[in-house]
Order: sequence, then structure tokens, then C-alpha cells
Amino acid sequence: MTGNMPKNFKSDDRAQLQAKLENGLQEMGITLLPEQTQKLLDYVALIYKWNQVHNLTAVREPMEMVTLHILDSLSVLAHIECKRLLDVGAGAGLPSIPLAICLPELQVTSIDAVQKKVSFMRQVKAELGLANFSVIHGRIEEQTVPSKEMPEKFDVIISRAFSEIALFIKLTKHLLVEDGAWLAMKGVVPEHEFKKSSVQPTEIRPLRVAGLDAERHLVVLKQAS
Repeated sequence: MTGNMPKNFKSDDRAQLQAKLENGLQEMGITLLPEQTQKLLDYVALIYKWNQVHNLTAVREPMEMVTLHILDSLSVLAHIECKRLLDVGAGAGLPSIPLAICLPELQVTSIDAVQKKVSFMRQVKAELGLANFSVIHGRIEEQTVPSKEMPEKFDVIISRAFSEIALFIKLTKHLLVEDGAWLAMKGVVPEHEFKKSSVQPTEIRPLRVAGLDAERHLVVLKQAS
């Protein structure tokens, strides 16, 4: 579908979006193949198109989507070193779809309880030909391993806007391999979440998002052996 934009896009919009994306990637030190960049732009176009009807995300403008959705999701790219990743409460597929596009060797699974968001992610998978991406409709705490949709546990479980960290761990612990890790994408360091629970982070890594003047952090928590 490369190059297709919704009919209500002006012809120069894709060029502007591509320039913003490529400048952001360069600033963040991320090198992609041309076809990966095009798929990211196609993904933005699909979010914009579906947002007109289904209200998938609160971000309405494609130029803002490049920063707040794509570049924000890719801020964790250098921290993904695994074979199987699960994105919990993925919504419109963030960060899982950008990660699946940029890391074709990574097996990415997304789960969300909202049917329209699952339908959207499945549409993206089909239109962009993401063979390494799968989508599950359901509640995370009801999933079992092994099952048809989850044949084995995951090396990394990530969330961008799912819940507080303690609940995130509680609901997903049964799906993580013994030496796996949780990655919680946060804005400011969520000290209040640590204080009100017994959860202590293994590591907190600052993230940099091109074009965004706001704090971003990746909270890393390792599964106890």
C-alpha cells in the first residue's frame, strides 16, 4: 500500500510528514530502510483515516502523530533485545506496530480489550503485510500459555499507557519467561507508583523523542529467577 494516503490529505502532506519523520529519526540516531519509513507513513495515514470514524487516539493531526505516536514509540527501539514481545493495552498498536515495522526479526503480539482497536490493528497488519505481527482481542489476565494465540511465554512485555506498574506486573506475570523483563513507557519517573507498591525498578532509562520537549522514561523491571 506504499504511498497511499486518504483522499482528504493534500498531495504535499505526505512529503511534509516524510520530512518530519526522517529528520526525527536522524536526530534520534535511528537508521531505517526506505520501505520501513514508507510503512510508518502508511500507518500514520491509516490512524488518521480510522480516527475520523472510530476515535482511536486523542491525537488528531498527522504531523503530531509522527512525533507523539511514531517517534515516541521508536524511542525504545534501542532497548528491545529479544525474540518475542507482547504489547499490553496496545490501543492503536503503539508501540507494537512501529516496533514490528522496524524490527522484522522480532515476533510482536498486541492485545487489547476494545474490539474497534483490535480491528484496526488487524487492518494494519493486512495492509502493511506485517508477517511478524499478531493481534489478540481480550483481557490480558484471561490469557493462558500455551494456547493457540500464545503458544509460548514472552521475553519482554511492554506497555505504553496500560496501567500503573504494579497492576501491569500483576496481570501479566504468568505470561513472562523466567528471566524476562517488563518495560513500562512513562513520562516523568513515576515515584508515586513505586511508593504505593512493593515494586522497585531494576533500571530507569531516560528516553529522547525528537520534537518533544517533555520527559520520557523507560522503567525496566526484571522477572525474579
